[in-house]
Amino acid sequence: MMKSIKNNQFYLGLLLVILVWGCSGSKNEKTKDPWDELPGILEQIKAPEFQDKTFSITDFGAVADGETDASEAIQKAIEACSMAGGGKVVVPSGEFATGPIHLKSNINLHLEEGARLLFSTDPKDYLPMVYTRWEGVELMNYSPLIYAFEAENIAVTGEGVLDGQANATNWWPWKGKSQYGWEEGMPMQEDVDKRPALFEMAENGVPVEERKFGEGYYLRPQFVQPYRCKNVLIKGVTIVNSPMWILNPVLCENVTIEGVTVESHGPNSDGCDPESCKNVLIKDCFFNTGDDCIAIKSGRNADGRRIDVPSENIIIQNCKMADGHGGVVIGSEISGGVKNVFAENCEMNSPHLDRALRIKTSSMRGGVIENIYLKNIQVGQVAQQVVRVNMFYEDSGAYVPTVRNIQVENMDVKNGGEVGILLEGYENSPVENLLLKNVKIEEVKENYSFSNVKNIQFENVEINGSKIDLEQP
Repeated sequence: MMKSIKNNQFYLGLLLVILVWGCSGSKNEKTKDPWDELPGILEQIKAPEFQDKTFSITDFGAVADGETDASEAIQKAIEACSMAGGGKVVVPSGEFATGPIHLKSNINLHLEEGARLLFSTDPKDYLPMVYTRWEGVELMNYSPLIYAFEAENIAVTGEGVLDGQANATNWWPWKGKSQYGWEEGMPMQEDVDKRPALFEMAENGVPVEERKFGEGYYLRPQFVQPYRCKNVLIKGVTIVNSPMWILNPVLCENVTIEGVTVESHGPNSDGCDPESCKNVLIKDCFFNTGDDCIAIKSGRNADGRRIDVPSENIIIQNCKMADGHGGVVIGSEISGGVKNVFAENCEMNSPHLDRALRIKTSSMRGGVIENIYLKNIQVGQVAQQVVRVNMFYEDSGAYVPTVRNIQVENMDVKNGGEVGILLEGYENSPVENLLLKNVKIEEVKENYSFSNVKNIQFENVEINGSKIDLEQP
């Protein structure tokens, strides 16, 4: 009898130990710093390496007069480099006119200091059509200015300039807005048989190969688009005057974008749009744009759900943002979801920068946006909001999105614009788990505005000189 009691006491004690340990583990797990995950992600991002072989485009007939078409010479240099097992295709100092450039595996397109590639503004030069993605929908369309498809180990590097030469006389009027050169009677992408037709095809499941656009449809090409590529490096170059989105890796893995300067104030001139990409490092870059500085995406509506690939493990470090609709933006083409975004040690400052952190989605998009972390962010001024989460960005539908787990830490804002923190969720899908910690916002008209939120916490937050401790369940 005594032995049985002792055994029962032993097992009861063991059970208590397990329960206490389990509860303790859960608590530790809840309070774990998400930034502890960053080193492991960075270890997975490795810039590609190339053979020590160089192929100058001038050896293949390119002339640095800014007028003679160097397209054939550049492509011949790429072919020769590829046949040799890869290496560096060099653009020397001087101005070279070119059409689209198509990279191959193991090729580093390198622009020396003083080099400038002047890209054609004749749409016919960007044919034949290629397999691409336009505003989150796959199709056959004009080639991007620099394009690679299913390649590995590719790069665009150097100290030169990539000039898309876009302005209000060529690509930009296609947007259909007068500030970009459009006039009444001119064709534009919003005509019902163009952009809307593409989106309708996608909703109806038309095969991508049958979504043929290109000439006559006025859907502008992106500047740099590696598509389904692995091990991508874009480093050092300056990129100006793009038809639309500028750095747009799609369905890529292991991407490094470092020390790049982007300046383009045309319509939809997003600086960097990783779409459905995994393991992306954006570091030491400068963005001065006509749209979002960095916008993380994963496909639009039915087409995004068809492909169903999120953007994940996106690291943004030491970047500077001037003009733009937002500094770090997620959406709106976001149907595949986004997770694990880390942005640190960035500076944002311009009267023409609308927001610091922006998440834009809708119930047409759906998808899950989660684990978004910012820290050590210096903001001079923004025009509208410091942080905005908007689940009603476009028309409503049947795919209510999820937005959760957002943390902003160590942010200092000198001029916060209209509203410090603006959160807009659905009643059945609130904006959930947002933490502001060590945040100071000055000169903002309204401290914050919430609709349909859950678990919002302010820790050591000061707005307009007053400390605000908020814990909203």
